[in-house]
Amino acid sequence: MKDQADELRKMMRKKNMRKQRVIAVASGKGGVGKTNLSINLAIALSRLNQNVLVLDADLGLANVNIILGSTPEFNLLHVVRGVKTLPQIIMNTPFGIKYIAGASGFSELANMSEQGLTRLITGLEYLNNTDIIIVDTSAGISDSVLYFILAADESLIITTPEPTAMLDAYGMIKTITSEKKNADIKLIVNRVSKKSDVNKVGNRIVSISKEYLDIDVDYIGHVFDDNTVPYSVLRQVPFYAYDNKCGASVCLDNIARKIIDPKNEKEKKPEGLGGFFGNLMNMSKKI
Repeated sequence: MKDQADELRKMMRKKNMRKQRVIAVASGKGGVGKTNLSINLAIALSRLNQNVLVLDADLGLANVNIILGSTPEFNLLHVVRGVKTLPQIIMNTPFGIKYIAGASGFSELANMSEQGLTRLITGLEYLNNTDIIIVDTSAGISDSVLYFILAADESLIITTPEPTAMLDAYGMIKTITSEKKNADIKLIVNRVSKKSDVNKVGNRIVSISKEYLDIDVDYIGHVFDDNTVPYSVLRQVPFYAYDNKCGASVCLDNIARKIIDPKNEKEKKPEGLGGFFGNLMNMSKKI
């Protein structure tokens, strides 16, 4: 059988498909607010005229739909298996973003048949107007999480001022750079309660990453601890949609602007969702 990743890229070029930015959001440990930030950052980006799709890649506890208050019936595996087309599984939301529900079959996605690959590529044409795809990965540093991160154009690491969270974030950065030296890694510090922690935490991780790993981590901002966040979660409404003027939402506005600022773009061009799955399949062959 032909190399799946090469075949995928050839089909993408032939169809002249647009290459979206694929950003994998990860955390060294659970409980730092990764999924919540993924969704609300997507909404903040959409308010800046970005067409954003969230891919729930949390293979254990897929819960993007819970925060969004919706109940999806289908996921990406239904496309690969020929049960549904890609447009049929993409969920619209009242918050200006779209999402694809999580699925537990990582091995099936990474080793899909030629028929499944063709179905996926055909569906990708539907995403030609998408600007950014946010991939919400599982917490921790499992093999599947690492594959998702390495397959994406950029990785966004979420941490908090807690020492254990900071240590785990550094561990995540170390693991990524051991596999991909030129990785584009960004950092957000969530749940900041003291103004003194605003730059201290982020700058500390940036500093030790440069000193011990020789990698330039881009600290793109913090998000203040805000009572609006747990309040909105209980109501299954993203906090940015509930109150876009609260402290956490204002912080995300600043972060979203940095992400789309042309001055912060890297020289390497994005590979799009097709490239993401191509990279994923390439890595699966090394297992």
